[in-house]
Amino acid sequence: MYGIADLDNCYVSCERVFRPDLKGVPVVVLSNNDGCVVARSNEAKAMGVMEGTPYFQLEQQFPNNKIAVFSSNYELYGELTSRVISIIRKETPAYFRYSIDECFLYLDGIESDHLQQWGEHLHKRVKREVGMPISIGLAPNKTLAKIASKFAKKYEGYHHCCMIDTDEKRIKALKLFPVEDVWGIGRRYAAKLQALGCKTAYDFAQHHKDWVQLTFNNINIVRTWKELNGEDAVPNEELAKKKSICTSRSFNGMISDFDTLCTHVSNYAARCAEKLRLQNTVASTVGVFVNTNAFREDLAQYWNFKETRLITPTNSTIPIVGAACDLLQQIYRQGYQYKKAGVIVMGIGPDSPILQDLFDVNAEQIEKMRRLDEVIDRINRLNGSETIVIGAQQYTRKDGKGKANVFANAIKHDFNSPNPTTRWSDIIKLL
Repeated sequence: MYGIADLDNCYVSCERVFRPDLKGVPVVVLSNNDGCVVARSNEAKAMGVMEGTPYFQLEQQFPNNKIAVFSSNYELYGELTSRVISIIRKETPAYFRYSIDECFLYLDGIESDHLQQWGEHLHKRVKREVGMPISIGLAPNKTLAKIASKFAKKYEGYHHCCMIDTDEKRIKALKLFPVEDVWGIGRRYAAKLQALGCKTAYDFAQHHKDWVQLTFNNINIVRTWKELNGEDAVPNEELAKKKSICTSRSFNGMISDFDTLCTHVSNYAARCAEKLRLQNTVASTVGVFVNTNAFREDLAQYWNFKETRLITPTNSTIPIVGAACDLLQQIYRQGYQYKKAGVIVMGIGPDSPILQDLFDVNAEQIEKMRRLDEVIDRINRLNGSETIVIGAQQYTRKDGKGKANVFANAIKHDFNSPNPTTRWSDIIKLL
């Protein structure tokens, strides 16, 4: 049997852990630069707040409703979800973290008669020790487990744990489940299925395998069809494959000067390097892109992308940031108002063993960079992210009195919550 543990309204639940006064209050979390709504509480959903709603429209659309608004606080979300994962690690024979709020569970060794009780116990423990609600779906394969988790989340009668363990339950669930919500069916395929008369997961599952292959010619869609019919068809290793990592942001306003643009790109490159180290991988290629605001037709438009191969694959911050800045220098053009930039690392592979280039004689330097990254990562874990950054990640801005202040991150977050579990300055004080 497989399971999936899915945190309910993850970002909102994280914000509520240290704010019990927000229970029952409509809460939304905004995207980077406080652009639009990316997470909503059940109360906000019931009001009609839609995902993707621009922040400035909230007050216009809901003038008589008080909505608690938060900027995205990934430091808080990462720390609290890591606590949840530590509980799952203790309670589960094996697991795979699929995203910040989802974790696949491999439940071999747990008696099938005890699985429902086990799932309800996991929910209670996470709620008690972390303060966040979690829903568990159990089934013979990953796709059905995802469907079960949706029912566990939606219907209180399941006590936060739904198990699909018979054909009767599987068919009933598929008949109630919209095809566009099935894991593995993207927006484009969902539209095609609906046009072909497949409104529910059951409608799709009833078709013959040959029809699925001829209609879509896509192995992932065929695997999804097999799983809806009860087979275990999605290989575990497929979940872990990640051919590239991208970090990109739209800016708060527009940027024209190279130095400020380079600071943003340096931050994105450093984040890519950190992600590589977290999953014990290295990258052999770095790419950078920039673009102007396509919606500003009154301004000159420009877009460009360039990549370079690293002599030796790495996950170290300094060489990846250096490569990204060199690429930006090559594609930057004066006279344009830039709205977005991003860094992509590609050619990802395991960090051991690393195939070193014949002409790269800096083995000692590579080892020094590895030790430096380990120290910086440890300090940032203990004292809060970006406690230590490299110089290229900082930018200077003058305040209203003309005083120059140095910041490490140029992202707008006017509604940021404190980080009481990762920063000494934000620790909770009892009066």
